[in-house]
Amino acid sequence: MIQQVFILGGAGGIGSALAKSVVAGGGRVFLAGRDAGKLAAVAAELGSEHAVVDAADPDAVDACIGHAAETLGGLTGIACCAGSLLLKPAHLTTTAEWQATLAANLTTAFGCVRAAGRLLKADGGSVVLVSSAAARIGLANHEAIAAAKAGIVGLVLSAAATYARQRIRFNAVAPGLTRTPLTQGLVASELAEKASIGMHPLGRLGTPEDVARAIAFLLDPAQDWITGQVLGVDGGLACLKTRQG
Repeated sequence: MIQQVFILGGAGGIGSALAKSVVAGGGRVFLAGRDAGKLAAVAAELGSEHAVVDAADPDAVDACIGHAAETLGGLTGIACCAGSLLLKPAHLTTTAEWQATLAANLTTAFGCVRAAGRLLKADGGSVVLVSSAAARIGLANHEAIAAAKAGIVGLVLSAAATYARQRIRFNAVAPGLTRTPLTQGLVASELAEKASIGMHPLGRLGTPEDVARAIAFLLDPAQDWITGQVLGVDGGLACLKTRQG
């Protein structure tokens, strides 16, 4: 079966890696996001269609996914790889930062879920959202982003139950610290990088390809008995404790 996948955040580190993976497997992608220049570059490399959209506007996302379905002649899957990162303790987080974090992560994911419920109900399909290891383990200074990403877990579980009879599968991946343009500031120094690596039992940070492979697995129509799951792609961060030194 030829996959036809809509990728929100298609110009980002994980989104572009996923797009390349789908196309390499013979599938087709439609890329969407905010950065017109980066989107055009990735789309040109892959020979795919693309559109600029405000990912935090559910109505705009709904319209964009509808356009993608028409352009590709239907969709087998939707991946929401858009998001943001805010590392601050709650008492230093402004109301505007809190609202922006929820909008960029949870509201964006909800827009994809809502569109999927309308557009995939005839033939079923797969929707994959991106949560975080921070939603599964307490990490200091992650209050806003952890809350937004934990909301995605709840969204996945409820949507999986709601749309099971329509054969629409909803799952999420929960990455640990992954080397993308969004996170490069967190490992800018050798000391910060060493500390971050030390938090992951497998002894390294993630790559966009690590996460993209997991998303591609969940999007694959062959995995049609997997729904309502959150797959940790985090080097053991959220569930393992190892001795240091």
